[in-house]
Amino acid sequence: MTGKQKKYLRSLAAKMTPSLQVGKSGISDNVVLQLEEALTARELTKVRVLSNSPVQVNDAAAILSERTASEIVQVIGRSIVLYRQGEKLEITLPE
Repeated sequence: MTGKQKKYLRSLAAKMTPSLQVGKSGISDNVVLQLEEALTARELTKVRVLSNSPVQVNDAAAILSERTASEIVQVIGRSIVLYRQGEKLEITLPE
């Protein structure tokens, strides 16, 4: 993914509210399943890591990205933005 594409996705994500939260139970199979469904439905998803989570934000981003075969667009504060291209292209990336 190019820098221009990531910049475009970050601009889209700025308007989004987190659709998923990682809390005190950490990254469970249920969290991964919900993230899979969110990525399938929307391609671009924002995840919030709560302060009581046992997993650090950067570690959570790496784990979630690996388990869902998605790309990390941005990690800022306690928010993670992930992107995975869907079968039906809802988001057209610049070249």
